Amino acid sequence: QVKLVESGGGSVQAGGSLRLSCTASGFTINKYYMGWSRQIPGKEREVISSIGDGGGTRYADSVKSRFIISEDIAKNTLYLEMNDLRPEDTAMYYCAANPGRQWHIPRLSRGDFSYWGQGTQVTVSS
Repeated sequence: QVKLVESGGGSVQAGGSLRLSCTASGFTINKYYMGWSRQIPGKEREVISSIGDGGGTRYADSVKSRFIISEDIAKNTLYLEMNDLRPEDTAMYYCAANPGRQWHIPRLSRGDFSYWGQGTQVTVSS
């Protein structure tokens, strides 16, 4: 059974950093297409980063150069390092996965993912 559990969210001041973790079970993350998304209340969920075929990565313009997606295969865990956080980064953050990493060139489409975690809240104050 595929399961994704996020952690690491919290409250931080603008300019601060957080590292989100997504612990996976029921599959091996380097065989799956993995990503991070976020959702602000009243808005659609947006994929902000993904890691696909060959370990290639993709970032939304809003987080590029500030966020870094990575993975620890031994721990079967996906990470999102978030730096220089801004109030507009305040959202619920979700981990996402889909089978067959080798078939996915990384992009930022919600429809690419079949599995989602429950989310972890990030709040950035000014």
